[in-house]
Amino acid sequence: MRKPLMAGNWKMNKTIGEAVTVLKALKSSVADVTDVEILICPVFTALSAAAAEVKGSNINIGAQNLFWEPKGAFTGEISPAMVKDTGSAYVIIGHSERRQYFGETDETVNKKTKAAFGAGLIPVVCVGETLKEREDNITFKVIEKQVRDGLKELTAEQAAAAVIAYEPVWAIGTGKTASPDQAQEVHAFIRKIYSEIYKDAAQKTRILYGGSVNPKNVSELMKQPDIDGGLVGGASLEADSFAQLVKYSK
Repeated sequence: MRKPLMAGNWKMNKTIGEAVTVLKALKSSVADVTDVEILICPVFTALSAAAAEVKGSNINIGAQNLFWEPKGAFTGEISPAMVKDTGSAYVIIGHSERRQYFGETDETVNKKTKAAFGAGLIPVVCVGETLKEREDNITFKVIEKQVRDGLKELTAEQAAAAVIAYEPVWAIGTGKTASPDQAQEVHAFIRKIYSEIYKDAAQKTRILYGGSVNPKNVSELMKQPDIDGGLVGGASLEADSFAQLVKYSK
């Protein structure tokens, strides 16, 4: 049985103090939750303070990116070991904004995924199609390439531990959401492709939905058999709204 994972991606929001304030409130709001894994991914500068604030609680901390090299002349980058050193357990890789604005490719996603595992981090690997790709009816072609190339050459153990996040780019921050049926269709396709590569490990892999998840739509999305949680943007920035997502109606 896959344990649901509700992950908050704070993107480029919140100073250290603001992050700690929200986490303090969230910590008390979700203290009784045992059936959903909780993850918050703040900005790099807040990672250590965030990890210290939630230490001993049921909240995990993750980074929003990393670089695949262990060290060297890579100005402005953060290595996997540096992310691990902050107290982080997870790292988001290949988010659509990274692909769109910073030139991420399936090749760099794969390098980062392997590097994350090498440092003892669990990668949350993002895949998803743009509005044009959906309108051109190439959603499955795009997703298959991203899964096969971005998550290739993993061990069976790594394949099972990896988290995949399906984020229809047309639904991120737009208020638009894929219907539960639309989301399930792609999630089931991802699991099918992943099972072709990694056999039984695909049944252990959690696949999250990321596309304007909010307290109003979360329960219907989570009822779908292949949706194992959410990668949440705006609704994760406040303790109250994110707590509602974590405590969605089963």
